[in-house]
Formats: sequence, structure tokens, C-alpha cells
Amino acid sequence: MMTRRFLLTTSLLTLAAAELPCLPADAEEFAVAYSDGEWRQRLSHQQYIVLRKAGTERPFSSALLDEHRRGVFGCAGCDQDLFSSETKFDSGTGWPSFWAPLPGAVGTEEDRTFFMLRTAVHCSRCGGHLGHVFDDGPKPTGLRYCMNGVALTFKPQTS
Repeated sequence: MMTRRFLLTTSLLTLAAAELPCLPADAEEFAVAYSDGEWRQRLSHQQYIVLRKAGTERPFSSALLDEHRRGVFGCAGCDQDLFSSETKFDSGTGWPSFWAPLPGAVGTEEDRTFFMLRTAVHCSRCGGHLGHVFDDGPKPTGLRYCMNGVALTFKPQTS
């Protein structure tokens, strides 16, 4: 027979487990690795929150949302090239969105925060959290890589 105490305890544990953030790519080893203190020194406060703590910037707050020049979007944590401007599109979500990353540039992991199951995206070189990928994007992939602009840099194409 279930007691109220048992029911309450298991309910609380279930809720707590559902709120656990995805294990960011901390468990993996990356070519670029710094201590937490070094990351704090290298990144702005907002970059640190997003890249190292899997935070999210406010929608429509990134200047990169309106970046339409040809070039490459890179990781603000380690400068690895991540997305070509050729794959950028306006998703209407308020975050820079792409339909495909550059080959080998990103990794993914399951994210169960906020009582949802999503796929988090990280830089394959430093493990920095970039955003999430969804299956409601345009052709040819049908994917929408919804990225935090603060986690990205932009290098315009020269010539």
C-alpha cells in the first residue's frame, strides 16, 4: 500500500529528475579545454552563461539575427567555424537559425530540462552550448539549428 509520504517522495524525485539539465558536453573531452575560472575570464558574462552553463539569451536580442552578409558563423568560445551563411534562414523565432552545420562542427546531446525532450547542440571543439536543433526546418534537411547569437561570432567572406 502506498503511503502519502512515499507518493510525495517519489513525485518530488520524478520532478527533480525531469528538471536536471542535460549533461553538457562536460563529460566529453575536447581539443579546447579551460578551467571554469579561465572560461569566466575569456568570455563575457552572457557568453559564459550560454556557452558554459547552457543558458539562453533573450529572443531578438542578437545582432547576428540580422546578419545577412556571406561568411561563416563561428564559436565565440574557441573560434571554430560552425555554420555557413548559405544555410542561415529566418525562422521567425528570434534566434539565428540554420538548416545545417559545417561537417563535424557540432555535437548533440539529449536535453530534458523544462519538462521537455529536446536535442541540445554544442561546439565539437570546446563543448560550448550553442542552442538546440528541431525537426521543423526548411529543405533540404528539414532541420532548424536554433542558435544563441551570443555563442556565435561572424567572419564575413573576403573577396
